Amino acid sequence: MGSEIPKNSNRMEQKDEEINDEWSVTEEGFDPKRQLAAESIFSLGNGAMGQRANFEESYGGDTFTGSYAAGVYYPDKTKVGWWKIAYPEYYAKVLNAPSWIGIGVEINGEELDLNKVNEVSDFRRELNMKEGFLKRSFEVVLQNQCRIRVNIVRFLSMKREELGAIRYEITPVNKAMKITYKPTVDAGIKNNDAHWDEVFWETQDCGASGDFGFVKARTYKTGFEVLTFMRNSVFLNGKQQALTAEKKIGAKSVSLLYRLDVRPGESCSLVKLGGYLVSLRSNPSAFYQTAAKLTEEAAEAGFEELLAEQKQAWQQIWAHSDIQIKGDPKAQQAVRYNIFQLNQTYTGKHPELNIGPKGFSGEKYGGSTYWDTEAFCFPFYLSSRPPEVARNLLIYRYNHLQKAIENAQKLGFTEGAALYPMVTMNGEECHNEWEITFEEIHRNGAIAYAIYNFVNYTGDENYLAENGLEVLVAISRFWAQRVNWSKLKNQFVILGVTGPNEYENNVNNNFHTNYIARWCLKYTIEQLQKLNENNKTAYDYLLRKTGISGAETELWKRISEQIYLPYSEPLGMYLQQDGFLDKDLKTVAELKATDRPLNQKWSWDRILRSPYIKQADVLQCIYFFENDFTPDVVKKHFDFYEPMTVHESSLSPGLHSILAAHTGQTDKAYELFLRSVRLDLDDYNKELKEGLHITSMALARLCIVEGFAGMKVIDGILHFKSLLPEAWESCSFKMIFRERILEVEVSKNGMEFQLKGEPLDIVLNGEKLRLKESKEKRT
Repeated sequence: MGSEIPKNSNRMEQKDEEINDEWSVTEEGFDPKRQLAAESIFSLGNGAMGQRANFEESYGGDTFTGSYAAGVYYPDKTKVGWWKIAYPEYYAKVLNAPSWIGIGVEINGEELDLNKVNEVSDFRRELNMKEGFLKRSFEVVLQNQCRIRVNIVRFLSMKREELGAIRYEITPVNKAMKITYKPTVDAGIKNNDAHWDEVFWETQDCGASGDFGFVKARTYKTGFEVLTFMRNSVFLNGKQQALTAEKKIGAKSVSLLYRLDVRPGESCSLVKLGGYLVSLRSNPSAFYQTAAKLTEEAAEAGFEELLAEQKQAWQQIWAHSDIQIKGDPKAQQAVRYNIFQLNQTYTGKHPELNIGPKGFSGEKYGGSTYWDTEAFCFPFYLSSRPPEVARNLLIYRYNHLQKAIENAQKLGFTEGAALYPMVTMNGEECHNEWEITFEEIHRNGAIAYAIYNFVNYTGDENYLAENGLEVLVAISRFWAQRVNWSKLKNQFVILGVTGPNEYENNVNNNFHTNYIARWCLKYTIEQLQKLNENNKTAYDYLLRKTGISGAETELWKRISEQIYLPYSEPLGMYLQQDGFLDKDLKTVAELKATDRPLNQKWSWDRILRSPYIKQADVLQCIYFFENDFTPDVVKKHFDFYEPMTVHESSLSPGLHSILAAHTGQTDKAYELFLRSVRLDLDDYNKELKEGLHITSMALARLCIVEGFAGMKVIDGILHFKSLLPEAWESCSFKMIFRERILEVEVSKNGMEFQLKGEPLDIVLNGEKLRLKESKEKRT
């Protein structure tokens, strides 16, 4: 038994027979009630910046304006807790950046606004995932009876990451018209989620020259400097027009006005090139020259050439990222949508950047970094992008090690112990719910596990010597101080924690936390010994830098051997925590439909006393360390805990799908897979207007590669075991593994492998195989 997939009458999904292009997400017909959700679904990004799919022209209906420059944040003072010892004083927020996409439009003096026109017809919006651009088209009749057709194409360049491009084309239908374009850059913006309704930006300079305009702004407190710029060109029937722009320069915005007379059937278009230069990645003293040169070169290349570059860049990304599913268009579209959003959110080019839960699609959760990155996103990039992409995610945490040590010091830990933050932008903790900030310490284990995962997958032992072991030592020091000796149990225990399942707070001996602490201590000791044997110079340097001693590692060894794991002998089961069996153990099937979702219908007191699980906890641990458990043990725990799981975290269904596949439960695996990959497209949680669930999107690939294809890396060797959903004819994917590219196809007849690179040993269904540069078929 599992939780029922919620029903929602206002979904944006398409039925199987309507999905005729598995590379696109489309919306037919204009419905103002869906606008907020659509702005999330059709959002764009290129790793360095992103934006919700707000209309370029004015819109007087409900809208959530959002443009974001990666890495730019503000320390918004928290409303609660900041006066308490060790509480964070602020909550870091990704900032709604100055907007460059605005293009005001007037037709014979009347403003184009879809909230005010007499009639909207043939409205269509399409996100082309294969080639990386957004299209919108419609026909309207304005109140002055002018009928026009509009076609817009927008993209954020994957090649020129500071640059985006818009082509806004208008065709008069019923009469000649005077068309006015008013492209604008605007720093007069605010965050929707500001705690104190503050303005976060100070406008420093506004200006324009010819067709180029800019606004320079600086964030209060953090001092990030951002130049928002634009360069415009106007075309009539494809021929560029030599128009002189009328300049309107305000205190926080710059507009350039272009007017021209257009006859019926003629097409008039504005090409707007815009974007951001950010002090994190560009020299502020050269902002103006850099932006002018960047836009001049792009204008000379032309919109079509820029679009061709975009298509080529996405072709290269999809060459390794794509997953092909035959027989299930709804799943195919959803998987590609998830992969597309991940690749446009994080590119791995900049080690100072990470992945926020909403990416560039909204402001919820502050846009900060959570443990989601290491637990779920990291494996996605590890297998689908070059190794330096995943390595930069580890470097991000390494560069924040000193801040993690300072975070631990604030809580009373000493001698270089590190507690990585639950939520951060710069390494400093900025989350202030005590049951999470101080108690959800399993995040330390996830960061350690990502280091292990990287080394095990890539074989890059150098990372441990150069960076990884320093992090592992600091985390191990935290675990050694966080445990205490229980005379009653005659074992080490960890008290007062919250595991991944946030529906149990302040519990003692959470299984996941205790297990990953034990593993981390053992792994650190093993890698220290290995470094001492294989690279004495690096080992001695690490000793000098960290001050690690033999007595300290002996203590770690003792703790790891004597740490308590909650277990029921009568059930033969590991328990969520010490008091789990004291609960009224009812399944989700016994809940009333009106009780769901619990976090919106029940008090926290009631939730915390219930047996219901928000997301995998014991099972999260089993997923990480599945090789430590027999298949029977995995299935027994899955069958016990999944029926009590409400999956009210976006991270939950996908992970359960993987374990269901590993336990041979194909139907359950497929049900949970669909719920995971179509979470946003079908708006299961009825919160799409707030933005997408970016970090859970990584599970789309993991469900297939690790779940239905059974991929594991055991002692550096790839293992496969397929379990294809009944609805699928086949699925195929590529993976990058140890300087090789492996293409895998899973069908009802077995598995095929095609290797590019040096010979590779794998294990398929328990049988050892050696692959060479040819196609191998095994059943």
